[in-house]
Amino acid sequence: MIERPAARYGGRQQTRLPRRWLVFGVTALAVVAGVAVAVFAARQFGALEVKGELGAYRLIDDETVEVTISVTRDDPSQPVSCIVRARSLDGAEVGRREILVEPSTHATVVVDTIVKTTRKPVMGDIYGCGADVPSYLVAP
Repeated sequence: MIERPAARYGGRQQTRLPRRWLVFGVTALAVVAGVAVAVFAARQFGALEVKGELGAYRLIDDETVEVTISVTRDDPSQPVSCIVRARSLDGAEVGRREILVEPSTHATVVVDTIVKTTRKPVMGDIYGCGADVPSYLVAP
């Protein structure tokens, strides 16, 4: 290595970290901060865990199915909504109903509902449940 004149260029400088280490460090710090924010947001604003399962169905006539579902939720004091449906022989959805599952003291509740159909049903099932209850299901 060639010596530089100290009077002209100043004293010997300390070697700096290579630029790629600096980029790596900043990127790692950003990823850690992002994960921390995501974990905090999920805990604070995460959706209520709701699970709906088909208990039974009963064909009442050519236009009606009675569907029994079991709904389990993390916080039973919160209302949830579920969509139940009727299906025809070819698997098509021929009837659908959205129901409100009222708050309860029990984590799991059983709900019966009637679904009217446009064609002959062969089965009833549950499409799903969620914590986002539409305003038209809640009494004013």
